[in-house]
Amino acid sequence: MTTNQTQPNRNGLDVLAIGRCGVDIYPLQTGVGLEHVETFGKFLGGSAANVAVAAARLGCRSALISGVGNDPFGRYVRSALTDLGVDNRYVGIDTDHPTPVTFCEIFPPDDFPLYFYRKPAAPDLQVKPADLDLDAIRDAKLYWSTVTGLSEEPSRSAHFAAWEARGRRSHTVLDLDYRPMFWSSPADATAQVQRALQHVTVAVGNREECEIAVGETNAHKAADALLDLGVELAIVKQGPKGVLGKTRSQSITVPPNEVDVVNGLGAGDSFGGSLCHGLLAGWPLEKILRYANAAGAIVASRLECSTAMPTADEVRELAESTASEAVNV
Repeated sequence: MTTNQTQPNRNGLDVLAIGRCGVDIYPLQTGVGLEHVETFGKFLGGSAANVAVAAARLGCRSALISGVGNDPFGRYVRSALTDLGVDNRYVGIDTDHPTPVTFCEIFPPDDFPLYFYRKPAAPDLQVKPADLDLDAIRDAKLYWSTVTGLSEEPSRSAHFAAWEARGRRSHTVLDLDYRPMFWSSPADATAQVQRALQHVTVAVGNREECEIAVGETNAHKAADALLDLGVELAIVKQGPKGVLGKTRSQSITVPPNEVDVVNGLGAGDSFGGSLCHGLLAGWPLEKILRYANAAGAIVASRLECSTAMPTADEVRELAESTASEAVNV
């Protein structure tokens, strides 16, 4: 896989993410199955790409480590990243595998089936340890990875090589983004996540993802189990019950924001981008969670993902409307 690393940023990046990127094909009609959809929109997609875009939208210097095919969709992805403020120098071009495409169906408020076209293999899972700029990974103020990147080799080895180089530096984040279709079994995923948690300082996921990671769906028990494995901050998303953030000394639950949901896909990535921004700004935990919740809610109220990521002013306006509702436990 070829990458363009001719002009490294010696000042370091605010956010460096590694993981999925591709093309999202979203129906422009809602409430109907794909077999009845007549028109579609094309958008930049992939969880790690979306997080990098969301962080960039909030003012962070962001870059993505990933891969695309040597095809028109790959050219689109690299161009869209740049247009949305994300450095694409670490997005390699894979001559053997096509750029992934993902379709979805939109049945608001809570049913958004995804259909991944990533066979025989996706370029973002072909990133090898030798492809990594370890200096950039060490120097990034925040390094973001996802569980999906552990599902196949050589990506798995690349992830562990990156973590080894980073040495569990502060703001090393693992998104527990578990997609069952990418794994041979839940047990295989659990084994790799347990290994990965030894290398990170922040873990974030929903209750189902926490069950894969630590065998717990109760938010507090899951957070405690993550802390016991050495993370400094555990964040558990609880849907209508809000989001829990827990450290060794603090436990805060922030309620959700009420919005009219258009498309729930991408809300978690917007949450992630805002989480990056808040961590780097050194905000109190309650503010970090409140703003991240607001960022996710804003994207849930919009059709697309990457191009729907909110500005700092938009997040602030919604977040401050719930400023007095956090619960300290």
